[in-house]
Amino acid sequence: MATSPETEAFLREQLGDQIRTRKMFGEYAVYAEGKTVALLCDDALFVKQIPAATDYLAALPDGPTEGLPYPGARMHWRIDADLWEDADWLAGLIAVIARALPAPKPKQPRKRAKPQS
Repeated sequence: MATSPETEAFLREQLGDQIRTRKMFGEYAVYAEGKTVALLCDDALFVKQIPAATDYLAALPDGPTEGLPYPGARMHWRIDADLWEDADWLAGLIAVIARALPAPKPKQPRKRAKPQS
């Protein structure tokens, strides 16, 4: 089941300019500070299982839930939409993950094709 555009719009509304999303295969990649911080799949947010995210999620009463955003993916923490209501909490999670991830590698310039003689 693909993520609905309404779910993606709600996530952007909650996080404002902190994120940008990019549609990919009917789902969405979520970027913060130029880094891929989460995936939005099946109307749920999947964040990377890095120590910073695990520590932040430890304060949840029921604890975080593990899940796969798509078959063959690495395990992620699943953040269901009911937790998105607290925009400050959600923004804090995204900020913690963005700070903990390394800067993206610079893109290599494209090689120009040599003219054929």
